[in-house]
This record gives sequence, C-alpha cells and structure tokens, in this order.
Amino acid sequence: MAFDTAGAGVVFLLARVLFGAVLAFTGANHFLDAEGMIGYAQAKGIPAASLGVPFSGGLLIAGGLGIVLGVYPTLAAGALAVFLAVATPTMHDFWNAPEEEYQGEFNNFLKNVALLGGALAFLVFASETWPLAVNVGL
Repeated sequence: MAFDTAGAGVVFLLARVLFGAVLAFTGANHFLDAEGMIGYAQAKGIPAASLGVPFSGGLLIAGGLGIVLGVYPTLAAGALAVFLAVATPTMHDFWNAPEEEYQGEFNNFLKNVALLGGALAFLVFASETWPLAVNVGL
C-alpha cells in the first residue's frame, strides 16, 4: 500500500518525528513560559487563558507524541488539526496586528497553516498500519 516502496517507512518515521516533535516542543513551551503565553493569549482576547494555555499545551504534547510514536494517530492528528484550525486565526490575526507586529504574526499564521496541512495529511494515513510505530489505536 502506501509504505511498500523501499525506504518509505524510514522517511515516514522522519516526517512523524519532525512534525510531532516540533508540536510537542511547542506544547512544552506552554508550561515552560506559562506566564508569557497566558499574557499573550489574554492580549489576543482569549477567555480563561490561564486554563486554555495549559490545556492547549497538553494537547500539543499528547498530539505530537501520538504522531511520533503512532499511538492513537487518528485522535492525535485530529486534535492537532482542530487546535491549529482554531488557534491560527485567533492567535495570529496578522490583519489586526500593528505594523511592527504584522510580519511576525503573518509568518506564524503561514507556519500554522502549513502545520495544519501536515496534520490533515497524517489524519489521511491514520487508518494505515504505520511502519516503525507502536501502532496502538489504528
């Protein structure tokens, strides 16, 4: 099927590690810099930011590690896709940003859109048996 060609399993593992580890690391930053992240979320008008930041951090860690390990990949990829679909326009609303923040918000918006595409791609393959993975919940 999708992973029958030589090296496909290794390349897919590399893709999972790169994608999932970045999101898990981003989630860890929700805890390592909780004060800064909560302040940023409050500045964006996010209600209950002190609850939302740790929740989203946990979601990013669990989803990222789920992709890396191949554990409940449908749930992991789906949760990451929903998070990115919601967080991208609310947290990186470059169209509302002051001129000095515009480029940074625009870049973060585009980065999140690309990550959303990755999450959706992993969601498509979530029902396959992943090579070099734990394969729990497939």
